[in-house]
Amino acid sequence: MGRFSEAIKAFDAVNAQDPNKIGNAGAAMPKELVYAQRMSAMLSLIYPDASEALKLAARCQHIRRWEIPRTDYPLGRTGYLAWRNELKRRHSETAGQILRTLGYEQDIVARIGQLLRKEKLKQDIEAQQLEDVVCLVFLEDHLAEFAPKLEEAKIIEIIAKTWLKMSPAGQRAALALDLPAVSRRLVQMALATQSDQHG
Repeated sequence: MGRFSEAIKAFDAVNAQDPNKIGNAGAAMPKELVYAQRMSAMLSLIYPDASEALKLAARCQHIRRWEIPRTDYPLGRTGYLAWRNELKRRHSETAGQILRTLGYEQDIVARIGQLLRKEKLKQDIEAQQLEDVVCLVFLEDHLAEFAPKLEEAKIIEIIAKTWLKMSPAGQRAALALDLPAVSRRLVQMALATQSDQHG
């Protein structure tokens, strides 16, 4: 087995330890393992020519995320940003340790760390592609579940911000997703709101 396959296997073994379970294909599976698999599937669909570094970054995007719950940080934007920054740092650190153990060179390890930390997002094509995939997985797999937990106006605001994070290619891919009816309605409302603001 090549080191890429070994890395995927190692990432999955770590994420299989997630105590949080979600339904997937009729079975309860570790949440972050399912997320990692969906990230890889979406990347392959949207950007089939992705580099090895980008494929690895997509697979370990949330590695060990359950160890750093949002509730450990204060409410509000400052607490949220502190939480997100620590997640990026820890994901990059954990992935780097695994990759070095498998013999990956430091330049590839450093590159994957850059992608996980979303450095130079608008200037880095691969970082933007990873962000596109994150947004697409959210819209396809998490929006319908997430929506009932917040007021509709807040959800529409979140979707509008998500839309702006995507590249034109990511936005086109989003419009082609086979979304649940509730998600599609919310996306249409968010896009209509943006049109009104720029009209």
